[in-house]
Amino acid sequence: MATELAVLPQQLDDPAQLKGSHTPQPRTRAAKDSLKILDPASKKLSCLEAQRIASVLEECIRKAELSTLLPYCLHSLDRFGVVLGAELTGALQEHCRLGDNLQTLLERQEPRWGEMGALQQAIRSSLRNVLRLFQANPVACQTLRSEKGKRDPAGQELVRGLTELRGIVFDKLLTGPAEDRERARYVQEVALQHHKNMVVISKKNEMIRQLKSSLHQTEKLSDDFLKKTRHESDKQLQSDQKASEVKCGKLQQEITQLRSQLNNLITENCESELALRKRKYKVETEIENWIQKYDADMGEKQVELEQLHAVYTEEQGELKELEEHFAVLDQEYSQIMEERRLAREKKEQEERELVLMIRAATLIQALWKGYKVRKMMKSKKKGKKGKGKKGKGKKGKK
Repeated sequence: MATELAVLPQQLDDPAQLKGSHTPQPRTRAAKDSLKILDPASKKLSCLEAQRIASVLEECIRKAELSTLLPYCLHSLDRFGVVLGAELTGALQEHCRLGDNLQTLLERQEPRWGEMGALQQAIRSSLRNVLRLFQANPVACQTLRSEKGKRDPAGQELVRGLTELRGIVFDKLLTGPAEDRERARYVQEVALQHHKNMVVISKKNEMIRQLKSSLHQTEKLSDDFLKKTRHESDKQLQSDQKASEVKCGKLQQEITQLRSQLNNLITENCESELALRKRKYKVETEIENWIQKYDADMGEKQVELEQLHAVYTEEQGELKELEEHFAVLDQEYSQIMEERRLAREKKEQEERELVLMIRAATLIQALWKGYKVRKMMKSKKKGKKGKGKKGKGKKGKK
């Protein structure tokens, strides 16, 4: 079958076989009729032993379905409390307690195997008791089985495997010895026919391989020609495309610059127009206000002007008197300022002379100290030389 499936894509690649790929309906109908031989003749179990085996399998599947849903039920006892009843709820709680004890015992570093065996036996007894109580409560059993979507993957796989086993066993129980022999004969004929078909398929595959090899060579020559033509056209296209891209880039850049300039000018003009409109409105408003104010204040200003003119005439005479007095005061002020200037210059001259005298005294003191130090150093050197000469004279006398 694997070889047949491997050949199938090659057959679909052949155009001649694609035209004839539609099999006629009579052939399909004949294949379906031939497969009916594999179906059992009877659809019901007539033997009492077979019925007992089937019922045992059904009971096993039912218990497996309930057992695999018990973890979910134990975590949701509050939800199923009303449906389960007090007795079944207590049994489930006891079963959960035994499971927790076993888990605690397994987590110890040195578990007690005797205690563990007894606890496992108690858990098995508790499970049988829970299943018995579920069997006595059909409503709770049906409610829990309706939650099959909450079953864990391992439990789901177990139930599925048991269901498949039930189908296989049921098929075996429905099949008699004569039907087994007929099935074996039919399978042998199918295998022989399959062998013949495989020989024909291998021959056709060889022919297809040769045709594909020839087609591959033709395609290779065609591909080489197409590649060469495409390469030349691509080179020309790339050259034209580069030139076009350069030109388009320059044009696009110019367009972008011009558009940017246009937008800037539009923005500046709009801003200038808005500013001028605001300024015009403001100036017009101010002019109107000033005109109104001028008209309103003109009479008052005229009266004030006349009064001010009279006051001006009066103050003009006073001003002349003050100017004469100011000339006298100005002369006195100039004389006082000149005296102050002379006194300040004299004081500054005295301060400069004092600074020079202090510097001269400091310099004289420094020179005098230097002179005294040099004189003292010379006297010390002369004393050392005199002592040296006296020592040499004593040595000569000896």
